[in-house]
Amino acid sequence: MAHPTGPKFSATSYDFESYIDCPNLIGGEWTMATDGGEMPIVNPRHGAVMGNVTMSDAGDVDRAVAAAKAAFPGWRATPMKERVQVLYRLKQIMEDNLEELIWLLSHENGKLYGESRGEVLKGIECIEMGISIPNMIAGGQLDVSRGVNCRVVYEPLGVCAGITPFNFPTMVPLWMIPQVLVAGNTFVLKPSEKVPYGAVKLGHMLKEAGLPDGVFNIVQGGRAAVEGLCANPDIKAIGFVGSTRVAKIVYERGAESTKRVVALGGAKNHLILVNDANFELSTTNIPASAFGCAGQRCMAASALVVVGDCQKHVDEIVRVTQQIKLGETLGAVIDDEAVARMTRYIDEAEKLGAKVLVDGRGKKGPGAGSWFGPTILDNVSPDMPAGCEEIFGPVLSIIRVDSLDEALRIENANPYGNASAIFTSDGETARYAVERMSAGMCGVNIGVPVPREPFAFGGWNDSKYGHGDLTGFDGLRFWTRPRKVTTKWARQSDQTWMG
Repeated sequence: MAHPTGPKFSATSYDFESYIDCPNLIGGEWTMATDGGEMPIVNPRHGAVMGNVTMSDAGDVDRAVAAAKAAFPGWRATPMKERVQVLYRLKQIMEDNLEELIWLLSHENGKLYGESRGEVLKGIECIEMGISIPNMIAGGQLDVSRGVNCRVVYEPLGVCAGITPFNFPTMVPLWMIPQVLVAGNTFVLKPSEKVPYGAVKLGHMLKEAGLPDGVFNIVQGGRAAVEGLCANPDIKAIGFVGSTRVAKIVYERGAESTKRVVALGGAKNHLILVNDANFELSTTNIPASAFGCAGQRCMAASALVVVGDCQKHVDEIVRVTQQIKLGETLGAVIDDEAVARMTRYIDEAEKLGAKVLVDGRGKKGPGAGSWFGPTILDNVSPDMPAGCEEIFGPVLSIIRVDSLDEALRIENANPYGNASAIFTSDGETARYAVERMSAGMCGVNIGVPVPREPFAFGGWNDSKYGHGDLTGFDGLRFWTRPRKVTTKWARQSDQTWMG
C-alpha cells in the first residue's frame, strides 16, 4: 500500500537526512521539467543538499494549466458538499502523519521543531476553514419584494494559480488550496524552489484524499515558471505571497492579461512601546515577535518605536535576547545570501551611528549551515536603511521618540502597511493608536497580530497589491465570482411600485 504522504521522510531529529528529488505534478502524473534543469535543495541548518528540484519553463506551466483546464468541468459539476469531503480526508491524513510533516518542514526550511509544528497545525486550521464554507454560504437569499427573491451563488473562476514563498512552505499554500477547491476551481501551485517538499507532500496527500487528477497541479521552478503563470491566458486568478518587489511585478503582469490578482508583499512592522506597558507581557512578547522563525516572516517586529523613558523595558528585552541560543531557541536562516544581506544592514547602521546592543554577526549554530544571531540596534533613525527597509531576519531596530504622535508619524511614513502593534496598559491610548496606524493588521499587546480564521490575512499600502484578501471568507470571494439570481414566478395581486 502506498504511503499517504508519498516517499517517507524518516528524520525524527535535527540530524541531517537526504531526501528525494522534487518533480512537477501535472494531470496526476509526477514528471520532471522538459528541459531537465534542476537546482539543489539545501538544508539551511546543515548547508547540505537534501535533493534536487526540477526547474520548469513556460512550456511546463502550459501543460499544467491544460491539465487543470481539462479537469475543471468535472470538478465544477461536483457538488460543494462532495468537494469538501476531500478536505475532511486531507485533514485526517495530515494529522495521522503530523510528525513526518513537521520534521520535513524543519529540514527544508531551517525552522525549529516547535515552529514547524505550529506551521503545520495552522495549515490544518486553514483546511478546517475550507470545510466550513458550505455552511457559511448557506441561506444567502432573501425575498426582497412581493413575489421577488434574490440569492447569491458563488461560481468558480476556472483555473487558478498560487505562487508561495520559502518561509511558510506548508501553511501558505493552505491559505489558498481549501477555498480554491471548495469553490470548484482547479489549481496550479508554484512553490518556492528553495522549499519544494511541502508542496510535494500536499500533492501526495490530496491524491490519497481522493482529489481527481488534474484538479491540483504543481509546477516547480523559479522566474521562468512565475512568468509563465502570469502570461498564460487560461489562468483566471493568481494568489502571490513574497517580496514587495516581485508582488508588484506579478500584480502588474497579471493585470495586463486581465487576471484577478492579490499579491502580498513585504513589511516593516512597527511595535510602539509606551512606558505604562505591562512589563512582563511586553518584554517577552517583543523579542518573540522579532526573533521567532528567525525573523523570516512578514509579521515579525522589525522596528521598535520607544516612546519616552522605557529604558527598563529595553534593558529586559536585551537580557531576554541574550539568552537565545542558536539551534535551540533560534533556527537557521534560509541561506548564506540572507546572512550576507543582514550583515550589510548592521554594518551600515553602525557606520551611520546606531549602537549594536546585541550582535548576531558571525554567530554559528550547531550545524554547518546558514546562521545569524539575534540582533538589536539602538538609536536607529527612521531614514536609516535598518529603520525603514525590510531586512527579513532576526534584527530589531530601536527608534526613540518623545511622543505617541511622533511614533505614529514614523509608522505612517513607512511605505509598507502590513502590521503594527502598541504595548500599553491604557485602553484610550490603545484605541487612539490603532485608529491612526497605517496597517492592515493591528495589535494591542500582541507582537504578531495575525488574524485567525475566519478573519482574513492581508496588509495595506506596499504590503499588498490587489483587492480583498486570500484567507478566511474573503478568500472564497477572491477565488469566485458572485452570480446574483433574481426570480419571480407569478404576478402578485397586491403588488406595489416595489413589486
